[in-house]
Amino acid sequence: MSKANRVITPADIMPMSQYTKIRAEHRRKLVDVKRPRRLHVGPHVTLYFENYDTMWAQVQEMLYIERGGDEQIEGELTAYNPLIPQGNELVATMMIEIEDEGVRRRTLAGLGHIETMVSLSFAGHTVIAVPEDDMDRTTPEGKTSSVHFLHFTFTPEQVAAFRAPKTHVTLGITHPKYGHLAILSEDSRASLAADFA
Repeated sequence: MSKANRVITPADIMPMSQYTKIRAEHRRKLVDVKRPRRLHVGPHVTLYFENYDTMWAQVQEMLYIERGGDEQIEGELTAYNPLIPQGNELVATMMIEIEDEGVRRRTLAGLGHIETMVSLSFAGHTVIAVPEDDMDRTTPEGKTSSVHFLHFTFTPEQVAAFRAPKTHVTLGITHPKYGHLAILSEDSRASLAADFA
């Protein structure tokens, strides 16, 4: 697995016959990659911090599941390449996960624009998430989507502070109806720090 790459190209895609052979073992290894990159914030929100490895696996899985062949590849790269950190940022998929459909519907109806109220704080710095602008994920009525894609863009000074071992990092959500904080473990901080150039 290569964390240095910043974009997946068609040449990086493994032929399906080859991927099928390594799929089970690769998925097992990916669990260890993803574990420190998953952060639960309050009872319903989880952030999954993405990188080249997680997005490569996502593309391969979409090709495996949908069996669209070469014609499908470009669409998947267009969808998932923007979620690979580009050296000065962290990128996360934020999921609002509620099993009960009725509770989920009522909760999402009250969490409009939650995607604009997420930030990382560390060593006197605050980096506010900027949501992907591919579509408006909050309706005019104030209902939010259950999935958001967030970019945290860092200055060089912020990168240096975040990368310092044992830096205390918190992730906060300040929505009036969902105010929660989570503290990153040192393993998580170190894993995310590897995303910087």
